[in-house]
Order: sequence, then structure tokens, then C-alpha cells
Amino acid sequence: MKFFVEELSPRRLDVYLSEKISASRSHVQKLISDELVTVNGEHVKASFKLAGGEEIFIREIAAAAVEYLPENLPLDILYEDADIIVVNKARGMTVHPAETVTHGTLVNALLYHCNDLSGINGVKRPGIVHRLDKDTSGVMVVAKNDAAHLSLAAQIQSKTATRTYRAIVHGVINDDAGIITGAIGRDKLDRKKMSVTPDGKSAVTEFKVLTRFENFTYVECKLQTGRTHQIRVHMTAIGHPLLGDTKYTARKNPFDISGQALHSHTLTLIHPTRGEAMTFTAPLPDDMKNILSELGA
Repeated sequence: MKFFVEELSPRRLDVYLSEKISASRSHVQKLISDELVTVNGEHVKASFKLAGGEEIFIREIAAAAVEYLPENLPLDILYEDADIIVVNKARGMTVHPAETVTHGTLVNALLYHCNDLSGINGVKRPGIVHRLDKDTSGVMVVAKNDAAHLSLAAQIQSKTATRTYRAIVHGVINDDAGIITGAIGRDKLDRKKMSVTPDGKSAVTEFKVLTRFENFTYVECKLQTGRTHQIRVHMTAIGHPLLGDTKYTARKNPFDISGQALHSHTLTLIHPTRGEAMTFTAPLPDDMKNILSELGA
């Protein structure tokens, strides 16, 4: 796949590509070392400094040699064509395999459903352009080929693709809407958590109050950036952690929900081939509907 580097300050090739195609830096370095990447027609090292204006070509790679088995799991498909699959991921389903999780994931279900997924992220994450936490439900897009993957990854990075979430948080938010800013990085005391920290990556979350209850608020959140646990961390930072989020709050959860009350509600993107804007909506899951009903919505 071919694309042009926009004007930028000198930057390493591997760092630039890992963000551009939403892949790990180690995976990008392997692509480069396997000579699957050229800059202006030449094979270069991962440390090659880009200055802007270069033409980068990534050779099409296959995801056929998958080390994880297809599984016939429930898969809620909202849309599918030759380039993309849009799914409504269930709460509790891990997106892709890891060292401690080798089955029951969205990737295992996708491998059973089809065998033409993008290979850019390697055998563990075929087709995965962006992720949702295990206990976050809702809409996700998956790439069926490398061209679609590169297009979608670029849209997410440039904010052409937009995502909105629905969440139930502790406490009553007084402002009708707001913008939360605060760089996010690894928590200094617990490496499994993220936190707002001066040396983290910039992060911006917009929120809008949908309904206020006695002790809770139903909100819509829109991501301007896509950091790990961003909504969970930002809402916690302003004193309104998500209901059910045991990682970021010890507040009591009196409702029947496993995991945080967070749902990826809408995703708007430009179709990689047809170039048309498309918006997909995943209906609120029953557990969040039931909580809102109990709260009096």
C-alpha cells in the first residue's frame, strides 16, 4: 500500500508507521526488517528519519498463517462488504488473543466468519484497526484487506473517523457539556492502570449530559484522541468514575452489570473504497438499559 508523508519534524520511520497504521512498534520494525517497507523506492532501517514528502510503500501481506483457531461464536454484524466488517462487540469479549487469552475473542469469531482479514497487525490481531476494552460493548470496524486497514487507521489518526460513547457515571455532573484535557500515561504505582500524568500522551474527551439522576449521570462522550482507557481515566479525573469500573473506583455498584457501564454507540467513517461517509450505531446493551430504567429514565 502506498501513501505520502505529510510535512513533519524529523521522525523515525518505525515510530511514524506504528501510529499511521495502528500497529505495535515491534511489528512495524519486523515489517521493515523483512523488507516489506520502502521509502522513496529504497529499503531503509527502522531508525530512518522522515522529514516530510516521502513516499512510503508497504507490500501487501497475508494473514493466512494464523496461529489461533476459528471459533463459532456469536457475532453481531451490523454491516459487511468486501472491505470492512462492522460489529457490535459484546461486553466481556476480548478483542484479540494475548499470552493469557487464546480463545473466545472477537478475532477467533472473525476467523470463523471469514478468512480475508487484513494482515497488517500480524497473526494475533488480523483486521483489528482499533480496540475496545473487554468490558466495553459496542460498535467496532474491522478491515478485510490491507488497503482498507491503512485507510481506516489514517482516518482514526486524523480524526476523520469519529466515535461517540454512552456511559453511566457516579455522581451528578452539573455542567451540561464540557471538554476534558489531560495527558494520559501509565500509572506510576500500578502499571496495569492508566492515569492523567504530565509525561503522558495528549488526550481530549468531549462530554455531554444526557440525563441526571439522584446519584448518577448518563453521558455521551466523544473522543478527540484514542488513548488506552481514555474515557475511564478522564471521567475519573473529574470526579465521576464509570459505574462498575472496579479498576478505577472503589465506589459501590448496586446494579447488575459486569464491568464498566461504557458502550461504543456510534462510529462515523469514510468507506475505504467508495469514499462515502457512513455512520453505524450499536443499540445500548440490555444491562445498561435496565440500569437506566431502574434509575427512572
